Amino acid sequence: MGGDPLEPRRITVGVIDDHPVVIEGVRAWLACDPRVEVAHVADTVDDVPAGLDVLILDLNLHGRLVLADVAELARRTQRVITFSQFTERETVLAALDAGACEFVAKNEGRDHLLEAVLTVAADRPYVTPTAAGVLAADERGTALRLSDRERTALLLWFQSMSKASVARRMGVSVHTVEMYIKRARVKYAQAGRPAPTKADMLARAIEDGLIRPEEIVGYRSSATSSGVVPPLSPSLVT
Repeated sequence: MGGDPLEPRRITVGVIDDHPVVIEGVRAWLACDPRVEVAHVADTVDDVPAGLDVLILDLNLHGRLVLADVAELARRTQRVITFSQFTERETVLAALDAGACEFVAKNEGRDHLLEAVLTVAADRPYVTPTAAGVLAADERGTALRLSDRERTALLLWFQSMSKASVARRMGVSVHTVEMYIKRARVKYAQAGRPAPTKADMLARAIEDGLIRPEEIVGYRSSATSSGVVPPLSPSLVT
């Protein structure tokens, strides 16, 4: 028989790691929260079942960096949390750019991993200290650095495309597009230049030279040498 229909559905999680002790440790961590159920464990990305709410994936499986698998899983709309002992800036950015919803370092412990699972399952952003440090790194002074995929997602979105249309154009899921946009917002917030609306995001991107006004369909630039960004059409204010 089925469960109590009044009981909230549990978040189903897959754990993929090539070290059994890590899998058992993650199982124990997640078992502390009754909202979460580990429904799949494996040491490869083969045969990942459809319908998992979240997949926790070790970035290095049997000596192979699985960034291509992260991208493929993201294209199949799987929410992926990359879980790794390798925390170099390039590795973190590569995992996020491939479509991972979040990067959790293995030394960040249970609380960060559990919070990442809960927020990612709810399609909300969560940034661990490791990811925050990488995202906030600013190599160009006050201007922000976005990945190529983040910039592409923003540009298409600014061109008044729906997120579904952006997803089709980029060959990814709507969820992945939303994560690119959310990560850009997080970067601006971390840099002390919050961009809570679409108009704010466009203004910031133009200020930083990430987007040119002429790239925006229907955008009429009247910016002056003072750097003031002109008023935006109604489709850009949310």
